[in-house]
Amino acid sequence: MVAVAVAIAAGGGYWFARMQHGAESAMAGGAVAAVAPAAQAADASGGAGGGAGGGAAGGERKILYYRNPMGLPDTSPVPKKDSMGMDYIPVYADDKPDDSGAVVVSPARIQTLGVRTAEVELRAVDSAVRASGRIEIDERGQVVVAPRFEGWIERLHVNAVGDPVKKGQPLFTAYSPELQSTGEELRIAERLASQSAAHDPVASESARRLAEATRARLRNLQVAGQAGARQVFHAPVSGVVLEKEAIEGGRFMPGEALFRIADLSRVWIIADVYEQDLARVRVGQAAQVSLDAYPGRSFEARVGYLYPTLDTATRSTRVRLELDNPEGLLRPGMFAQVALAAGDPAPKAVVPSSAIIDDGERRVVLLALGEGRFRPQPVKLGERGRDVVEVLEGVAPGDRVVVSANFLIDSESQLKAALSNLVEPQAGEQAQASPTRYEAQGTFDALDAETGSVTMTHGEIPALQWPAMTMDFMIADPALVKDIAPGSAVRFVFEAGEPGEYIITGIEPVASSAAAPAAAGHAGH
Repeated sequence: MVAVAVAIAAGGGYWFARMQHGAESAMAGGAVAAVAPAAQAADASGGAGGGAGGGAAGGERKILYYRNPMGLPDTSPVPKKDSMGMDYIPVYADDKPDDSGAVVVSPARIQTLGVRTAEVELRAVDSAVRASGRIEIDERGQVVVAPRFEGWIERLHVNAVGDPVKKGQPLFTAYSPELQSTGEELRIAERLASQSAAHDPVASESARRLAEATRARLRNLQVAGQAGARQVFHAPVSGVVLEKEAIEGGRFMPGEALFRIADLSRVWIIADVYEQDLARVRVGQAAQVSLDAYPGRSFEARVGYLYPTLDTATRSTRVRLELDNPEGLLRPGMFAQVALAAGDPAPKAVVPSSAIIDDGERRVVLLALGEGRFRPQPVKLGERGRDVVEVLEGVAPGDRVVVSANFLIDSESQLKAALSNLVEPQAGEQAQASPTRYEAQGTFDALDAETGSVTMTHGEIPALQWPAMTMDFMIADPALVKDIAPGSAVRFVFEAGEPGEYIITGIEPVASSAAAPAAAGHAGH
């Protein structure tokens, strides 16, 4: 009996174990069978790209909607292209700013935009006033050789432009009948004064006065001491012959300039300084001069004079700098780049100039907070250098700021577009921010460029309780319709402006099947 009971118990345990194992296998198989189609469904859902509001499995980012790539107030719940063939840009749920105003940008988007950052650092601001100028002759070192009598040039001692001359060096020998007669008068007067001194004092005194008048006349002719018919003219200063009208054998008239000589051991630079920099320029200020003719070399100069007038066309004032030219390297007519020393050499907190976003009302930088987070930071600026700007308030040394992106170029409108592109509102927030914006379909009839208006035929717009009609709209930019022919079916977005004024801010052609203007508008898109 005991053996029979043991056998029955063993058989029951074996049978129970087999049944339990079979049940677990069946449950596992059912789970696998259920997971497979679920996974396929998830793949299909993920492959759909996640329309607006679609869930994301496996850690994918949630797409809220797609926005117009040109910044127009137009969104779409599904991927699409604009009239130029550009893909609409997805807006993700995690792109919204946090409470601190920071925005999160994905690594892929950072790479697409070409964002680069730089550190705020302490350094001296190179705030030198820079100007372009030209080398000119020192007007105080020029002389003209012009005889005061009529004559002929018998011999030239200096006969080429550009020849250097020394002070007192003979230039030419001239013959003049006028000098010959004046010299004879002087000799006769001197002889008569000496011969009649003993027996006729009155005649002697008259002759003496005549001799003195003749000598004064020779002094006025600048030939005192040379009473003969032939006179030798000498260089009055050392320098270079710039002009030579004298020709051997030629005749000259009184006052005719035969030589122009300039001393080039010291020259001027006439530079044009812009109006906004005049407050930083003063007489005696040191400057560095560089010339294309001598790369890598600079010359020392000083401001000698600020001219009292302003050129209204260029909004600049001429400034005269003076510098020595002992080697004769500086030639009149050369272009020069001038850097006038200005500013404080003490280190200051600076950022690259490209980091500043200036929309005319405020100046901000984009602080890089790490992990793809950026925050607009208003700043107060100080001195501007050649490639950096002093920041008085807003950032501190060690902070990192955005300095470039592929769409940031030197225009205020694109800088503002860059800021708005980094901070995107959600669809719901966008609706709340623009409650007076409407969208409709219709036909583009005509553009009046003078008044900045367009004529549109549209269907009913329930949001405004408008029936289908033809009316005029103002247009934000006439370029929006430059590629749209009159009569084309279009979809357009407009806003309410002043009372009774409606402004089209976006417009694009639609398929011909949508040509009927009976499209309803809706508010708050």
